[in-house]
Amino acid sequence: MADQPPLTPHRRSRARAKARQESATAHSPDGSRLEHATAGAASSVASGPSTSPASDAGADNKARPDTTDPPAEAEALIVELEAVHADLVELERRRSAQIAGIQKSNQASARNLLHYLALRRHDIRPLQEKLARLGLSSLGRAESHVKATVEAVLIVLHQLAHRPWRPAAGPDASLGFDEGIDRLEANAAGLLGPEPAGRSVRIMVTMPSDAAEDYVLVRDLLDRGMNCMRINCAHDDASAWGRMVAHLRRAEHDVGKPCRILMDLAGPKLRTGPIGPGPRVLKWRPRRDALGRVIAPARIWLVPQGHVLPPPAESDGCLPVQGRALARLEVGDRLAFTDARGSRRTLEIVAAVGEGRWAETDRTAYVTPGTRLRVEYGKANRRHGKVAGRLVVGELPPCEQTLLLGEGDSLILTRDLIPGKPAVHDALGRLLTPATIGCTLPEVFACVRPHERIWLDDGKLGGVITSVCEDQIHVEVTDAKAGGARLGADKGINLPDSNLVLPALTAKDLDDLVFVASNADLVGYSFVREPAGIAELRSHLERLGGTGVGLVLKIETRRAFQGLPDLLLEAMRWPGAGAMIARGDLAIECGYERLAEVQEEILWISEAAHVPVIWATQVLESLAKGGQPSRAEITDAAMGQRAECVMLNKGPHILEAVEALDDILGRMQAHQTKKRSLLRPLRLADIVD
Repeated sequence: MADQPPLTPHRRSRARAKARQESATAHSPDGSRLEHATAGAASSVASGPSTSPASDAGADNKARPDTTDPPAEAEALIVELEAVHADLVELERRRSAQIAGIQKSNQASARNLLHYLALRRHDIRPLQEKLARLGLSSLGRAESHVKATVEAVLIVLHQLAHRPWRPAAGPDASLGFDEGIDRLEANAAGLLGPEPAGRSVRIMVTMPSDAAEDYVLVRDLLDRGMNCMRINCAHDDASAWGRMVAHLRRAEHDVGKPCRILMDLAGPKLRTGPIGPGPRVLKWRPRRDALGRVIAPARIWLVPQGHVLPPPAESDGCLPVQGRALARLEVGDRLAFTDARGSRRTLEIVAAVGEGRWAETDRTAYVTPGTRLRVEYGKANRRHGKVAGRLVVGELPPCEQTLLLGEGDSLILTRDLIPGKPAVHDALGRLLTPATIGCTLPEVFACVRPHERIWLDDGKLGGVITSVCEDQIHVEVTDAKAGGARLGADKGINLPDSNLVLPALTAKDLDDLVFVASNADLVGYSFVREPAGIAELRSHLERLGGTGVGLVLKIETRRAFQGLPDLLLEAMRWPGAGAMIARGDLAIECGYERLAEVQEEILWISEAAHVPVIWATQVLESLAKGGQPSRAEITDAAMGQRAECVMLNKGPHILEAVEALDDILGRMQAHQTKKRSLLRPLRLADIVD
C-alpha cells in the first residue's frame, strides 16, 4: 500500500472520530447505516418505559416511571418530518434546470443548498424539541448534509414505529455525513490553499502601501502565519501591486510556505466628494498631563518664506516667515505676537539648524498669514548691539475642512463634485444655507426616494432623505454623537433602503482586471448585488485568460445578504467560489443590532453550499493599530473559528496581530468546528474524583 500523507492535528481528530463512528455503527433492518448515537438512543427508547433517578436535592432517589409512548410519538413525528422531506425533494425538482447549469463538481453542493433552504422555510423548533426528547438528532447540525440527516432521523423514527422505511431512490445521490464535511474542506483547500500546520482556519492580511517597498515585512507576515495576501485595488497602483506580488513569491521560497493572493476590486463605492479648503491657519498646542500642566512644549520649525526646508525632527508646525531677521536669531531670542484670537503669545528660539530655527512655547496659538512677529533679542544679541526687528508670517496651506453636523441639521448632496461647503448662519444663529457636499456616483439620484435612510462615514452620521430633485438630495440628520460629528471628503455613503441600479464593474475595475487575471489567485467582487454581475465578471476574466482565478463574493450590502442563495448558485458555476462577510458595511446596511444574526445566517447558508467563508472587518483592530487588543476583540477573533479564513486589516502592529490570531485559532479548533462544539477533556473536570 502506498504511504499515506501525514495527518494534521485537525485531520487526526477527524480520523479518530470517524474510526469510532464506524466501529460503533448500527444498521437498520433494511441495511441503512445509522450513526451510533442515533441508533443507541433509538434502541433504548424502543425497549419500553424506563426509570431515572430523581434530580431534586434531598429526594429519596425513588425511581419514577417514564410514561412516554415511543411508537405513538414516532408516528406523529414521522408525519411532520416527512412533510419537511417532501419539501426538500420538491425544491430540488423545481430548480433542476438551474442545477444542471452549475459546474458539475458543485452540483451536489447546489442540491444541498436547496435542501437547506427548504428545511429553513419551516419553523422546526417544536419538532427539534420533540426529537431531542427521544434522544435523536434535532437537525441543528445539518448544514453540510441536510437530506442525509433528515433521512437518518426518519429511518430511526420508523424503527420506533416498528415498520421499515427506505428513502426513495432519486436520480442523484445525496451527500452523506462525511461527504458534506469533506466537500467543504476540499473547496476551502482549493480556494484558500492547504490547511496550515496547527490550525484549520487560514489568516488573510491586507497589505499596506509599505509592502511594495518592504520585503522584510512581507516575509515576516508569511513566517508568522499569513496564508493569504489581500491587495485592495482601491489603493496604490499596478506598479506597487507588482512589487507586493514579487515580494510574496520571493518570501514563499525563503520561508518555505505557500500563500494565496486575493485582489479586491474597488467596485462602485459611493463616497462623498471634495470639500472646499478651510482657512489658512496654523494651530499648535503643548502637551499637557491630566491636571493641565505642560509636560512638553510645542516645537515650531521656522523657515524662510519660499525655501523648502523640512523639519529635521518631529514638529508641531512649520512656520514660513519673511524678513532678514530670521538669519540673525540665536538661542534665547524671542518672538512676540498677537494670534488670530487676539491672544498675546511668544516663541523662544532653542536651536539653529542651517537657515532654519527651532522655537518652543508652552501656550496654544492660532497663527494666520501676515501675522507680525516682533523680535526680542536675548543677551547674546544685545551685546552685539542688535536692535529689535520684525518678521512676518508668510503663506500657509489651507486646513482640511470638514462639515460639522448634528441631529436636526440639514445636508444637501449634490450631483456634481463642486467642493462642498459648511452651513452658513446669520449673527443670531439662524440657518441661511445648509451644508452641501457632492457624491461620486450621480446614478443614485434616480434610485433614491424620500423617507429612505442614509448613513455616512461608516455609520458615524445617519439621516433620512426628505426630498429628491434632479441635482440634489436633501437629508435631515437623525443620528450623530453629542456635539455633532464631522463629515469629511471621500467618506462612504450607504443607502440601505434604496434599490440602487449601478454598474456591476466600473471602468477602473475593468482596467484592474488585466493585472488581476495574470497575478491573483482570487478576485474579490465588491458590492455584489445581482447574479448577472457575477456572470459579467466571469466573462471578463475568461476573456483575459483568468479562468483559474477563484471568486470571492463580498457580502456587504443588505441587498446582497437578502439575495445570497441566488448569488451563491450563480457563483457555483465557477470552479472555485467563496464568500466574505464584510461586516463593516453590512452592519450599517442591516443595522448593528442585527449584525450577529446576519453573520450567522451567512455562515449557515454558505456551509450548506459548501462555500468557504472569510470572516472580515475589524478583527483584532485595536491590536493591529494600537498594539493592545480589547477583551471583546479576543472573543470576536475566536468566533472566526467558524469560518474557513479570518482577515486582518493593516496597522503598525500587524505582525503582533497575526501572531495573536494564529495562537487564538490554534487553541479554538480543539473546542469548535463551524457551529459544532467539540468536547475535548477539560482540566477543570479533573477536580472531580
